[in-house]
Amino acid sequence: MSVTYINARVFTGEEILDDHAVITFQGKIASIVPVAELALTGNETDLKGALLAPAFMDLQIYGGNGHGFSLYPSVTALAATVAYSKSGGAAWIMPTVATISPGIMLEAMKAVRAYQEQGGEGVLGLHLEGPFINPAKKGAHLEQYIHPPTQEDIDWILDNGRDVVKIMTLAPECCDPELVRQLAAAGITVFAGHSNATYAQAYTAFNSGIRRATHLFNAMSPLESRAPGIVGAIYDHPEVCASIVADGYHVDFAAIRISKKIMKERLFLITDAIEENREGGYVYIRKDDRYVSATGVLSGSCLTMTKAVRNCVEKVGIPLEEALRMASLYPSRAIGREHTFGRIATGYEAALVAIDSNWATTVYC
Repeated sequence: MSVTYINARVFTGEEILDDHAVITFQGKIASIVPVAELALTGNETDLKGALLAPAFMDLQIYGGNGHGFSLYPSVTALAATVAYSKSGGAAWIMPTVATISPGIMLEAMKAVRAYQEQGGEGVLGLHLEGPFINPAKKGAHLEQYIHPPTQEDIDWILDNGRDVVKIMTLAPECCDPELVRQLAAAGITVFAGHSNATYAQAYTAFNSGIRRATHLFNAMSPLESRAPGIVGAIYDHPEVCASIVADGYHVDFAAIRISKKIMKERLFLITDAIEENREGGYVYIRKDDRYVSATGVLSGSCLTMTKAVRNCVEKVGIPLEEALRMASLYPSRAIGREHTFGRIATGYEAALVAIDSNWATTVYC
């Protein structure tokens, strides 16, 4: 099926084009042409002057629309989370499970597999955030499930989830590097996070192949004058990229601005969004525009990707085009999919987001 989008400013991922139309065919971008060269049929999709950009990608989200996938994984929860993400501009997500029992992890793997087998769209795979993290930087994670990995643990993950687990966040100082290499060799993108690594430990891990980090500043050793920590190593290593939660609670907007100046294209956006839950080990209580645990520990956001982009523009001072890349091209690059997602260019996935003057978004895919 062919769809033609007109009456929009088109952000290709590189530049903004006026008076151009985007033509898609069978789920791919077929061409971008000047409207003057287009033979209009009356069946075009009129975007009424909105900005048309590559749809956003969220690599860390726990639930949405009343369903906490991280705690109660199911196909229904995935569908609700995808719908929440689309309402906020993201066509693609990596549903995430925090440190939890093997039983819940297994159910999450099964749910992602079933969702994809049933033709569900928008789920790229599963993000396991833990359990191989550092208890000293557990944040809101449950300490009783935290442990360093064994060969049996790695075999279990690969035996049960090799086809669906696409990201794993771990603390490199707590993990045998050989076991980490096994995850990477199986096609899992390893992120460093919830880590108390020293600068030297982190930099060594980065040089050994871990080139991604989870939610910069949150649950990681800080940058100090005599102890640069993992934050310092992330800043300093030229090939390491990191996600960041741009809600003003997880990270001060000034810290985002400083980090952007240092890291440039290596910094990208996630939502870290969750849903309220008042039972069991993980309690998430809504407090203003964030979630906290039963003891008041910051545990998740109320963000959408559009809100994160808007905050970067209005609160941080990042140019719109670059903020859009932080939500689309750069997360795509973080998982090695930048030749498929994140641009409006011939052959790319036809996942698009229209943003009007009031920041209302509509995803087309």
